[in-house]
Amino acid sequence: MDLFAAIPPPADGSPSAGTRRGRRAAQDAGPLTVDVDVVVIGAGQAGLAAAHHLRRAGLVAVGSDGWERAGATFVVLDENPRPGGAWQHRWPALTMAAAHHVHDLPGMGQPAPDADELASRAVPAYFAQYEEAFDLRVQRPVRVDRVQDDGAGRLLVRSRPPASPDEAVVWRARGLVNASGTWTKPFWPAYPGQATFRGRQLHVRDFRTPEELADGPVVVVGGGTSAVQLTLLLASLTPTTWVTRRPPQWRDEEFTPELGREAVAQVDERTRAGLPPSSVVAVTGLPLTPAYRAGIESGVLAARPMFDRIAPDGVVWDRVQPPGGGWVDGPAFVPARTILWATGFRAALEHLAPLGLRGPGGGIVMDGTRAVADPRVQLVGYGPSASTLGANRAGREAVRNLRRALGL
Repeated sequence: MDLFAAIPPPADGSPSAGTRRGRRAAQDAGPLTVDVDVVVIGAGQAGLAAAHHLRRAGLVAVGSDGWERAGATFVVLDENPRPGGAWQHRWPALTMAAAHHVHDLPGMGQPAPDADELASRAVPAYFAQYEEAFDLRVQRPVRVDRVQDDGAGRLLVRSRPPASPDEAVVWRARGLVNASGTWTKPFWPAYPGQATFRGRQLHVRDFRTPEELADGPVVVVGGGTSAVQLTLLLASLTPTTWVTRRPPQWRDEEFTPELGREAVAQVDERTRAGLPPSSVVAVTGLPLTPAYRAGIESGVLAARPMFDRIAPDGVVWDRVQPPGGGWVDGPAFVPARTILWATGFRAALEHLAPLGLRGPGGGIVMDGTRAVADPRVQLVGYGPSASTLGANRAGREAVRNLRRALGL
């Protein structure tokens, strides 16, 4: 949606921001500033859930009919070019059957997808229907590069369209729901010899198809479900070695709501202490699905401990790790054409740095979704709410907290 076209013309008769002359005038005068009660950053599962609850609380989305006269307003800013959050970027081979379970967004269930349907199509289609059904008027693509205090009780949220960075908009807000996720911040571990490797190094974020890596042996690094899924995909095309920092923890039991709450509670304990959050999957372990069980029985899902260094043409173990405890033994050197880093992501929170929210523990001290250092800021899709189920609950909690703190 074009924000400038949605801004009403000034009362003094000066050029509207929706015209070319008005845009030039706005650029000359500085960034366009728009007053709004709540800004939501990100339109993934957590951001859409929060936007839904803001609508239910009576707030009106910027761009809706009569929004400029509404008593309370909100805006959703999304960096992606289309609906779908990070799901639109997932590798094309990922089907709904292999993807993590995507929980329904509040107020509208998703159509039952075909198990073979691509997740990168099915989930974005559902998100797009949701945005339209609830008239959320998501502004995209715009990137938020800075959030700061204006010294008078408001937050200044600066956003820029990637194609027109000069057309900055500053949203002067009373509250913020940050749902920026992790997709833009892949984690790359550092290992000795990494710079000497002559093959390709690829993060799972940039993986597209297994056929692109079928030109030589692959080493998959990581202990999560992405690493497991990619190892299974690649092993049928090329020699594949799976390595993990910790032995795989297989869970041979149904993932019940009780187990989910237990996992969320453990992650929540870290964020309340101001520590960087661990992933929910790291707490729950890996589910023994029929496909994973078959991979274990065939020897494909046989994890080796993390290598010690990287050689120009492979990876090296300097210390012999005895088999057992969830790992298997192997040669001291494994050749590799590709090292695929399925090593996860970190929360993309650089735009919040001017607020000084991080504590001495390296994380943000949280009380549920509320940043303790600044109650105007709610973090959803962070820590215990990083799962799709947790994101829905967090969206509801964040709006409840803001209504209480801001008197909405």
